[in-house]
Amino acid sequence: MKQKLFVYNTLSRKKEEFKALNAPHVGMYVCGPTVYSDVHLGNCRTYISFDLMFRYLNHLGYKVRYVRNVTDAGHLEGDAGDEGEDKISKKAKLAQLEPMEIVQKYTVGFHEVMQILNTLPPSIEPTATGHIIEQIEMVKVILEKGYAYEVDGSVYFDVEKYNKTKDYGVLSGRNLEDLLNNTRTLGGQQEKHGKLDFALWIKAKPEHLMKWPSPWGVGFPGWHLECSAMSQKYLGEQFDIHGGGLDLVPTHHTNEIAQHVACCGKNPANYWVHTNMLTVNGQKMSKSLGNSFLPHELFSGENSILNKGYSPMTVRFFMLQAHYRSTLDFGNDAMEASEKGFKRLMNAYALLDGLKASGSTEIEIEPLLERCYAAMNDDFNSPVLIAELFEASRIINSVHDGKMKINEVNLGLLKNLMKTFVQEVLGLKDEQADNDDLPKILNLIVELRNEAKANKDYATSDKIREGLSKVGFQLKDSKEGTLWSKN
Repeated sequence: MKQKLFVYNTLSRKKEEFKALNAPHVGMYVCGPTVYSDVHLGNCRTYISFDLMFRYLNHLGYKVRYVRNVTDAGHLEGDAGDEGEDKISKKAKLAQLEPMEIVQKYTVGFHEVMQILNTLPPSIEPTATGHIIEQIEMVKVILEKGYAYEVDGSVYFDVEKYNKTKDYGVLSGRNLEDLLNNTRTLGGQQEKHGKLDFALWIKAKPEHLMKWPSPWGVGFPGWHLECSAMSQKYLGEQFDIHGGGLDLVPTHHTNEIAQHVACCGKNPANYWVHTNMLTVNGQKMSKSLGNSFLPHELFSGENSILNKGYSPMTVRFFMLQAHYRSTLDFGNDAMEASEKGFKRLMNAYALLDGLKASGSTEIEIEPLLERCYAAMNDDFNSPVLIAELFEASRIINSVHDGKMKINEVNLGLLKNLMKTFVQEVLGLKDEQADNDDLPKILNLIVELRNEAKANKDYATSDKIREGLSKVGFQLKDSKEGTLWSKN
């Protein structure tokens, strides 16, 4: 396929042709979780979206280095992430545990959920605590270049001084005056020269649990600094894609750009890519509104919002049915429709191996294949891709039922199309057929039933058919033999 890939860039506010800095190599950095609690569904949506991009770029032949950090220190409770108490330390005190016990518990939980949702692991998963030296070195450079100042063991980034020669609001599209007028005064503000200044290094109070020695005294790094230090270490001063949730644009990513430009003289990423938020029945998902629930509560159905639980692959399919830049709304009707759609797609997928070509054809697959690529090349448009895959499913069902003929070449294209886009790109799998041996087992059962029929043992034959039907599999007798499919 010679089509070009276009990606929406938050920096330019338009779709741009994707041109890798050092093709075929691609560097992609995505802001990972702060591991002080269970991963929430908004995080899951973000990581499924970037998993889709990771998969598709790999499919196109790029060699992607995907870096996704784990924030295990330095993320404070305030809006800007550098005011209040450390989220992990606070949780550790409440639970009477070491902070690293909290980190370990929720990092393991995060990985389990990501595996259940069939996301591929990143190439590198660095932690903030594992890169304290790199963060200290970056602060030193920013200080030397005059864009930061030290006050009593803490180091702050001077936003107004930076903005005199650079554009602090380049990512958010807001000017400094508007930002200053809309920023409330926070605790500890007296140390800062300006209201928008943010912490690069924070002096630790005696009771603070997570702290390290530095040239400015014992303290810990600011939340924004870790991503700049780690992306620079593993992807260089400039790389291809930087991603995260849309909520990170106003502060975290804006500050990342500022400190990186102050240190290196260039914007770290060519393409800034952001996923949109989740809503529940039209309202923003939040704990304060009482409408939020965790992944395991969605899988089990133990929540007060939805009528029942949904399987992980249904949830993944549901999230991919919306474009990553659009709002995703949870509700009973939407989830039930996704469950039916996912089953329809996977039922067709299960028929692939049993399809047989006929001498002639009534359908050309090449145009459908081109439309699948066109969808993904239009800013990873998974909902349009899924619509094309439903058309492929209709063809599969028609060929299976003998209503449509297909030759060997087009059958090969059809099988390749489904396996490429359903499994490799969308990362969907048949949850009832996770076991690779299942088709062999079912084919053996079908063979035993055929032997029973041949011996006129119709009671056994009917018992096998009815038993398979009860566990979700349908048998269909045809001239070519007996075929099985999922109900």
